[in-house]
Amino acid sequence: MSVYLLATLDTKGAEAALVRERLRALSVDVVVVDTGCLGESAAVGDICREHVFQAAGTTLKAVRERRDRGEAVTQAAAGATALVREAFLAGRLDGVLALGGSAGTTIGTAAMRALPLGVPKLMVSTLGSGQVRQYVGDKDILMFNSVVDIAGINRISRRILNSAAAAMAGMVLDRAPDSTDDRPLVAATMFGVTTPCVQHARAILEQAGYEVLVFHATGNGGQAMESLIAEGAIAGVLDITTTELADELVGGILTAGPDRLTAAGKRGVPQVVSVGATDMVNFGPPETVPDKFRSRKFYQHNPTVTLMRTTAKENAKLGEEIGRKVAAARGPAAILLPQRGVSAIDRTGEAFDDPAARKALLDAVRRNCGQVELLDLDLHINDDAFAETAARKLIQLMQVASR
Repeated sequence: MSVYLLATLDTKGAEAALVRERLRALSVDVVVVDTGCLGESAAVGDICREHVFQAAGTTLKAVRERRDRGEAVTQAAAGATALVREAFLAGRLDGVLALGGSAGTTIGTAAMRALPLGVPKLMVSTLGSGQVRQYVGDKDILMFNSVVDIAGINRISRRILNSAAAAMAGMVLDRAPDSTDDRPLVAATMFGVTTPCVQHARAILEQAGYEVLVFHATGNGGQAMESLIAEGAIAGVLDITTTELADELVGGILTAGPDRLTAAGKRGVPQVVSVGATDMVNFGPPETVPDKFRSRKFYQHNPTVTLMRTTAKENAKLGEEIGRKVAAARGPAAILLPQRGVSAIDRTGEAFDDPAARKALLDAVRRNCGQVELLDLDLHINDDAFAETAARKLIQLMQVASR
């Protein structure tokens, strides 16, 4: 087993050496990659920094002459990414471990994000206890909080680095065998307020012989699903919960970006799409809600999650986006519209019940979905009959596509 260890050896040479020796003691081969630039290396890497910048399409000399730390980090990240991807495809890499502050974390996680799910990825970072979404993205990266700065070996850093090496050794040496399950994979999106629908639909799909991957629609979940679809791993998509589009439109904290709801269409993967939880935008605790929204309707989901009701105008824009994106699909698709509510708190008597906003949403989908099959159902999204219709429609589309 071989682990690529990424570090700026001008500032993290001693720490990289400690981790390398610990991994070797645990019977793991190590390839040290020097991702430093402006300072002089304090240790010797197996892959030198000249090679890193060459892989980025430039030279160490050229980057040094510009003396731009930001550019140096960007180029080192590009070079490390290219080298790691090449090593993995050649069968020379079983995992990646990196050490760093903000620069090292940027470089190390960029390389990790180039690898498929399941390849061990561990980032020892001074930023490990903060907001790490920009570094983790939609990949299975383990962020390991360094606690103290990675600036010398001391009683704390030694323990942290030894633990990180042991964790990486465990991941690469004791990996469970890949599943032999060859059932077609279906991706489904779920939120707490659409759980009854997705769980019921999941049971039907599993009984029909499919393996269902459920993605929590919290931004990262939608991004991870889109990535797997784009990689060709998914046979069908049950996109019940498109709530991340609302966060992207309005400015909530759980956006999955502007490309959400596009991968299945581009690859021609059969998809059944609905409007689950588009009645809400997500924020943190109440005090984190931007002042411009203070007059809006809110629901306290829990102490750390505040939901804001989308307006009729916002719902019209969401409906237009959903209809337009599905209409552009190259493969079979259907849209299901629940006339009695799109979430657990959007139904008669509940906190987000708003017939006018719901009508604006559904009407906009109808106007923009082109020739896509549209099923208008006089049901709530969490009714069993809605879930059954969605699951069976997807099964039908997948069966037709596989012929």
